[in-house]
Amino acid sequence: MASRELGPVLLKVDDVSMFFGKVAALSGVSIDVRQGEIHSIIGPNGAGKTVLLNCINGLYHPQKGNIYLEDREITSLKPYQRAQLGIARTFQKIELFRGMTVLDNIRLGRHLHLKSGIVSGAFYFGKTAKEEIQARQFIEEEIIDLLEIEAIRHKTVGMLPYGLQKRVELGRALALNPKILLLDEPLAGLNLEEVEDMARFILDINQEKRWQVTCILVEHDMGVVMDISDRVSVLSFGNKITTGTPAEVQSNPQVIEAYLGEEDLYATRR
Repeated sequence: MASRELGPVLLKVDDVSMFFGKVAALSGVSIDVRQGEIHSIIGPNGAGKTVLLNCINGLYHPQKGNIYLEDREITSLKPYQRAQLGIARTFQKIELFRGMTVLDNIRLGRHLHLKSGIVSGAFYFGKTAKEEIQARQFIEEEIIDLLEIEAIRHKTVGMLPYGLQKRVELGRALALNPKILLLDEPLAGLNLEEVEDMARFILDINQEKRWQVTCILVEHDMGVVMDISDRVSVLSFGNKITTGTPAEVQSNPQVIEAYLGEEDLYATRR
């Protein structure tokens, strides 16, 4: 991706360590994610990438270090509280309600923004009706259109091909209207055409004026990572090796030795 001007630091991971027994999954990891960027986190299996995402969205609470969102410390907040602040997430393994429709799955991602009370909700008037209409318009006119899933909106998720289920999970995360989107291996298990589509959706989410969502991407497809990322952080055995532009990371000897053991970072895409 061509170099572009990025905003201020939006998310700060400061000296975070996470232990499971005597095993250090993360050891003093510090990463700054700037507003408007696609920041990829790469490394071999077991490097701590997903553990880091779990710390950011609150599934794990690190034993050391702090995490800040827009200068507010969020280290001790629960996942739903972080979601309320604008952190959304997709997962390595699809976490959808397979017996529900595409629309219903995506709508679940919107519930944190619904503010109506019990009385108006019971009788469906006033604020409740207005919120429902706004949520429906946002989901059906923007998310479904963006992800090109109009034809399957009423389909049961469990009956859909894997690649379409990945889109639905992305749509549910977008329903939160997030500031930061954590993407945990969104390309895993997809064929070449689906990979190209998903990469395009990520770029649209990040760059289109309507969205402009900051993205943190954990991914093994180095071709896509190097093509769409503004900056890349490299983990190895729970330690951060470096952060830099794709070009800087590709030429870093420590990255080549620790992550690839090869001379060309692009070789992993072959």
